[in-house]
Amino acid sequence: MKLYNYFRSSTSFRVRIALAFKGLRYEYVPVHLRKSEQRAAPYLARNPEGLVPLLELDDGHALTQSVAIMEYLDETYPQPALLPADALGRARVRALAQIIACEIHPLDNLRVLRYLVHTLNVSEDQKMAWYRHWVRAGLEAYERHLAEQPAKFSHGDAPTIADCCLVPQVFNAQRFDCDMTGLDRVMRVFDACMELKPFQDAQPSACPDAE
Repeated sequence: MKLYNYFRSSTSFRVRIALAFKGLRYEYVPVHLRKSEQRAAPYLARNPEGLVPLLELDDGHALTQSVAIMEYLDETYPQPALLPADALGRARVRALAQIIACEIHPLDNLRVLRYLVHTLNVSEDQKMAWYRHWVRAGLEAYERHLAEQPAKFSHGDAPTIADCCLVPQVFNAQRFDCDMTGLDRVMRVFDACMELKPFQDAQPSACPDAE
């Protein structure tokens, strides 16, 4: 398998965690987002969205969208599982993952922040206020859900795709000095995840294209 990704991309980070968790070997193919390599013709031929990550399978099939990729990996390589065995548990984990993937990330990814600056002419301070507002709002919601069913990880005593989404988002929040006060459960889950080798091995600083 080949993973086309960027070391700082939180969506790529999610998939790297899942691959590491499953113990799957893959070729790391860097796509430099700040140099716009994702919009170059060779990459667009593989992924018309012009986004990362993209997981190219050995048979040539190309998978896009990080959550879909993680669910594919869990279905194809079921152990260790990244989704609970019960339907209610799976629904909760998917909902937690989507707080990150659907409610936070679409508002604060690189292309959105660039549009704010280059097209709408917002200032750097306004851009960061936008970023921090939406990250904080999403993580506060995540915190409330964790309070409903306290556990070591986001759901139960083992990591799930929810944790694969949460950890990269916390990395980004810390990188951009977001206010993390009061997010005690979120940070406890983050710390529990970062004690595990798959999360350590997948983090941005461990990537071959890290800068």
